[in-house]
Amino acid sequence: MIYENVQRLIGYAMKNELITSNDVYVVQNGLMDALGLIDFESSDTPAAYSGESIDDILAPILDYACENGIISDTTNSRDLFDTKLMGVLTPFPREVKERFYKLYKQSPQKATDWYYDFSKALNYVRAGRMAKDIRWKYRSEYGELDITINRSKPEKDPRDIAAAKTAQSADYPKCMLCAENAGFSGNIKRPARQNLRPVPISLNGAPWQLQYSPYGYYNEHCIIFNEKHTVMKIDDAVFEKLFDVLEFLPHYFVGSNADLPIVGGSILSHEHFQGGRYTFPMETAPVEKEFALPQFPNIKAGKVKWAMSVIRLQSENRKELSAACAHVLKKWRGYSDESVDIFSETNGGPHNTITPIARKHGDVYECDLVLRNNRTTPERPLGLFHPNPSLFHIKKENIGLIEVMGLAVLPSRLAEELGAVEDMLLGLGQSALTAPHEEWARGVRERHPELNSQNAAEIIREEVGAVFEQVLLDAGVFKRDENGQKAFDRFIAAL
Repeated sequence: MIYENVQRLIGYAMKNELITSNDVYVVQNGLMDALGLIDFESSDTPAAYSGESIDDILAPILDYACENGIISDTTNSRDLFDTKLMGVLTPFPREVKERFYKLYKQSPQKATDWYYDFSKALNYVRAGRMAKDIRWKYRSEYGELDITINRSKPEKDPRDIAAAKTAQSADYPKCMLCAENAGFSGNIKRPARQNLRPVPISLNGAPWQLQYSPYGYYNEHCIIFNEKHTVMKIDDAVFEKLFDVLEFLPHYFVGSNADLPIVGGSILSHEHFQGGRYTFPMETAPVEKEFALPQFPNIKAGKVKWAMSVIRLQSENRKELSAACAHVLKKWRGYSDESVDIFSETNGGPHNTITPIARKHGDVYECDLVLRNNRTTPERPLGLFHPNPSLFHIKKENIGLIEVMGLAVLPSRLAEELGAVEDMLLGLGQSALTAPHEEWARGVRERHPELNSQNAAEIIREEVGAVFEQVLLDAGVFKRDENGQKAFDRFIAAL
């Protein structure tokens, strides 16, 4: 049976143009080596494949490896091994680069269409797992927000956690975004990357690379990273880099996390951007008040109607737009307004930064500048402009680039917990799963006396959406009330 499963994997690789008929025996021998096979029983149709998903093809091979002591039957061991198998099928970087740029000459979109499909075929982009995410829309005052419960990343196996505690530490690669990850075999602490093939690009005269996220939160969720392991930094040059991405991939948006803890992303040690082909709620949010930048008469500027504090700048002249963005950044870095608890620094530590998001509409470049501040207080140790503690039962994590644009990335625990809350609201009993949500659930019941078994799930989703809307409002530096908007106008006047 193992021979048939290996043949099916080879057939899958040929069907998806990962290999050609010239590669079959080399690939077959590579898979035999990984599986400890010393003989191979082939059929008359060695490339047999009937359209199964890559997850369904790999599952029996992984079971065989576990049953025969090749790997342990843990989540991490299976992930390391399935990536090793896919690595046998993966073309060399030079082949990927050649194919990408050949298609790029036809159009950037053809190149990314192929590269995204290729990344899914390699199972680097784990489409099967991403399909497990729970998604819905929530109609807020600021447009339709995207709500997702992230179920694609596998839960940690206790045996893997125990093994990681005693494993030898290594600093190679330095982080998850380093170029050295391509082809890396992984270990108990780091994921395998034998099937990762980034595409080299150039930004602002320096070598960068393009890849897709293995667990994308939206369509064609890509990561663009500096080949050099260098820290995240929002400075004047970042806007030129973002606009270089738009020149290269005009059908994508691109943005950067902020460069300070609390308001930044999960990896501040390596400069990178995120982009993709997706229209986020922020992009469709209207400008509610236009204003002029005297130093930049050709720039169209406005305050966006959004839950957070956003300035939108537009121009066909990318150089002037870059300079205008840098001007706003410089002003914000040093700006304080005690009346709304904004201090640019305390005890020598900087607090103000920006989350920039860029896109193109025809010949017009557009950049949204989201004003951020990471100040903490004794009462709010996780951040003054961070979700308030009453929302932690739904969202406690940092509000990064993706959330800022209106897509909630909620923890996987909620898939089960919200089901338990529904049961509790329907009088079917409480459990440990409902404990963090009890106060919120009481409010849900009070707001919805019409709640019943037919509408409970939808009401809970609406209420979760309302929580995320409040999360964004909390993260805004200038609040949406009269006092906050007057303070926002004072900052705009200072520009």
